[in-house]
This record gives sequence, structure tokens and C-alpha cells, in this order.
Amino acid sequence: MKKLNLALALGLAAAITLPALAQAREVTFTTELKEYRGDGAYMALYLTDANGQYAGTLWIAGEKSKYYKHLRGWARGSGQRRSEYDGLSGASVGSGRSLTLTLDLADELFDAGYEVRVDTAVEDRRDNRYDVVAPLTTEGAGKPVSGRGYVQSFRYAF
Repeated sequence: MKKLNLALALGLAAAITLPALAQAREVTFTTELKEYRGDGAYMALYLTDANGQYAGTLWIAGEKSKYYKHLRGWARGSGQRRSEYDGLSGASVGSGRSLTLTLDLADELFDAGYEVRVDTAVEDRRDNRYDVVAPLTTEGAGKPVSGRGYVQSFRYAF
């Protein structure tokens, strides 16, 4: 019984202490779309590392996974692995609308060469691989980045 209590106490202590060691910050991402004709845009917000390699999905906007292949940069990097976007998706974003997300990101991602990329696609319209590419830096927080396709502006803030 004492061994069980000791193991339980050690497990509880680890559960309380370990999260404090891994520092994270709350980051709000705002993506504003241009006015365009057509259906709601599908968007993939994801991270790439210092070598430009896919590092992880932040969010997928658009509920039908059969259209995710049109988010070409994200689809190629992620391999569209179901585990990469479970629980990280929502409705598509309409013309002239905004998508605002608040997520916790590990501190070590900032100022380490990571980039946030946004791919966009609209049915019967052009797909935009790398519509936005924004370095993930503390200095870049709050500064808008213009998109090359459907994105009017993109920014992140702490």
C-alpha cells in the first residue's frame, strides 16, 4: 500500500511540475480575407521549420476533408494525415470575413526560424499555395503581412 501511495504521489508531483517546465505563450492569429466572388475559402494555417519543412498544423478552415488536397503546400507537407487535423478544423471562411484563432505555442518556436504559412482555396477558383508566409518572431508580432491570393492581411499577437 505504501508503494502505491508513493507512486501516486510521485506521479501527481510530476504532473504538476512538468507543465511548468515547458513554457508556452498564448498567440492570437487573425486572417482577413479580401472580397471575392464565390464560396467560402478553405484555409490551412501551419508551421514550417527553419529548412522550410512542414512542422505541424495549427488550423484547417473548411469542413469537408475531400477538398483539403487543394491546400497544396499543407497537403504535401502533412501528407493529409488524419491525426494532424483532428480537432483542429472549423467552417470555411467567407469573402471579406476574418478568422481569429487563439492557440498556445511553445516558446522555443519563436525566433528559431519557424514560419506560419497559410494556403487558401475556393471552389471553382484559383488555389493559393503559400498565400501568406510569415516568420514566427517576437519582433513580427502585431505586424500585418499581406497575402498573395484571397488573404487581405494576416497577423499574430501575444
